[in-house]
Amino acid sequence: MKPETKFKEFVKDRLERDRAWQKRALLALYGLQTKEEQSIQGTVEVNNRGFSGFDGEILSSFAVQLQSRNSLTEKQFALLSKKLPKYWKQIIQISDINKLENYAERVGKAAAAV
Repeated sequence: MKPETKFKEFVKDRLERDRAWQKRALLALYGLQTKEEQSIQGTVEVNNRGFSGFDGEILSSFAVQLQSRNSLTEKQFALLSKKLPKYWKQIIQISDINKLENYAERVGKAAAAV
């Protein structure tokens, strides 16, 4: 089974609910933006990397704020919860699959113990 298929729902859930995941994913996706896109805080290339054209401006601004202030507002996290799950495939592609698998197992065991 492809990692994209195996971890899709787990990663989507983390991107929707886990603030630590949201912050790391936001910065990782921002890092996939081209230098030009980062400088204009938007999206100009259709390369299936980083943010989509619709999200480029707002998510780039969040990433820059997170880098400079190390914080986001409640409203920003609420918006990330809606926008980030669609980037699940890119997050899996840039993840260390062994670490992702170990983490998913730990989370699954912890949930089962509750």
